[in-house]
Amino acid sequence: MSEHKPLILVTNDDGITSHGIRTLANLMTQLGNVMVVAPNSPQSGMGHAITIAHPLRLYPTDIFPDFPAYECSGTPADCVKLAKNHILKDRKPDLVVSGINHGSNTSISVLYSGTMSAAIEAAIEGIPAIGFSLNDFSRQADFSHTEAHILAIARNVLEHGMAKGVALNVNFPAKQPEPLKGIKICRQADAKWQEVFDERRDPHGRRYFWLAGEFVNFDPHAEDTDEYALAHNYTSVVPCKYDLTAYDTIKEMQDWHL
Repeated sequence: MSEHKPLILVTNDDGITSHGIRTLANLMTQLGNVMVVAPNSPQSGMGHAITIAHPLRLYPTDIFPDFPAYECSGTPADCVKLAKNHILKDRKPDLVVSGINHGSNTSISVLYSGTMSAAIEAAIEGIPAIGFSLNDFSRQADFSHTEAHILAIARNVLEHGMAKGVALNVNFPAKQPEPLKGIKICRQADAKWQEVFDERRDPHGRRYFWLAGEFVNFDPHAEDTDEYALAHNYTSVVPCKYDLTAYDTIKEMQDWHL
């Protein structure tokens, strides 16, 4: 690897064989030296889980012939931790990119997303990071319309850096007949999943539950949200922090009799 080029770590939560990570890793070669460290199986919905109850396995793989790559038995957050503290212990990455996820990670989904948890883990370590997601769950999703925006956003992060503890959550609409209209810097929409647990019986008559439901947007007309941007064929960019402190509530609680 050239010491003069930025070092870019690529990971995801769909697994190292996904179409999205291959697209993202190949794009990053236009900006710097690339290394891939990604889960060896899908880890969607794992959030910021880390592996503590059993060993982590890490193996080099030749699935990407043009740059070094490793598959990990752990979560996306595990992948970033192992990359920084073991594989790249002598050099800190200049940028961590996660994705491209098959399926959007807007609004409340950022809390559940393994894609974004990898980016947030990098932010915890003071590394500029971006999570990329496409609002298309197909395993053969078309990512071609996202490439120019991915490169533009990543170039700007490499040039300008990121504030401490901040990672970008980038979501793309599925490919439409017309090109993307542009990039909007947004806030998370006020939305959540209205869950339904479908109760079923296995062949032995034992109960089990399957999570289902629908996504409900409580401010569909607000024009400054990620959901609005996607619905109107824009790329959404939301700066996210791992600090979940409700600072306004701290002030309100000063009047409590504790």
